[in-house]
Amino acid sequence: MPLTDADLATWKAFLNAHDRITRQINADLAARDLPDLTVYDALWALRTGEGRRRRMGELGEAVVLSRTAIVRLVDRLETAGLARREPVPEDRRGAYVVITPEGKAMLRRMWPVYSAGIERLFAAHATKAMGAALDRMAR
Repeated sequence: MPLTDADLATWKAFLNAHDRITRQINADLAARDLPDLTVYDALWALRTGEGRRRRMGELGEAVVLSRTAIVRLVDRLETAGLARREPVPEDRRGAYVVITPEGKAMLRRMWPVYSAGIERLFAAHATKAMGAALDRMAR
């Protein structure tokens, strides 16, 4: 079935909404001298990983970043003291990325700003039907 103008308009609205919402939440975080959502997503992925850690590739998949981008992000997290690399005993070339206590504290500082943005910019306008549709698409 070919795409209709309405289909394309809905797709464009979705992309624009995502872009504007994440930009505004990032601006809200920056206004409070907090890192951006990429840092939050990486820290959350680490916190929820088995043993509060993930292998580099697994972390990249969880936050949807390329190998090069995830290496740079982990470098930033390490420099900020939010995460650290640990060797994988059974794989000499592999590394785990582990969230630090400072990383957990940063998540706690960021969440009130992030959740307020989700509420104000998304949840206040979203419907249950919209959520169900997005969940079907994600699966």
